[in-house]
Amino acid sequence: MLKKVLISVIVLILVAVGTLFAINGKSNYDSSKYSATATNGLKVGSKIEFKLPDQFNKPIELSNNTKQVIFVFAKKTGHTVRELLKKEPKSYLPSRNTIFVADVSGMPTVIRNTFALPDFRKSPYSVALIYDEKIAKVYKKGIDADKIIIVSLDNKVIRKVKMINGAKELKKALN
Repeated sequence: MLKKVLISVIVLILVAVGTLFAINGKSNYDSSKYSATATNGLKVGSKIEFKLPDQFNKPIELSNNTKQVIFVFAKKTGHTVRELLKKEPKSYLPSRNTIFVADVSGMPTVIRNTFALPDFRKSPYSVALIYDEKIAKVYKKGIDADKIIIVSLDNKVIRKVKMINGAKELKKALN
């Protein structure tokens, strides 16, 4: 009797996991709609461009008016930025002409769709998402991907690059 119950529970778990993968295992990312370039990575003098989806699949495009871009390529730094932004008004980034970009390209699709995207959708601010590893590679070239990277721009040309470790440094850099 106990053996049958145990087998039934295992079968139910396998069916649930299989269903989860079937539902959330497909990517909705359409690479033909998005792009990113950098003439020399995230280095001073490099010209950058991007059009990336946000957490609601709305395009975010770098403009000549954008003054700063916050890039995160690691889970820990992404959480640091998000924790800081949770405490700020919705207008915090737009009032500073700043865009937040998070690299989710390394996440398995099912994890991204099941956990990361629903969490991002709770945010009151937009997050430009890098789904494509080729795009991530363009921006990760020559930088410490375990730090928060803030680039200051003038007409899409990088004028300053800051590599930041924590929330205090980030808050200071954004004010």
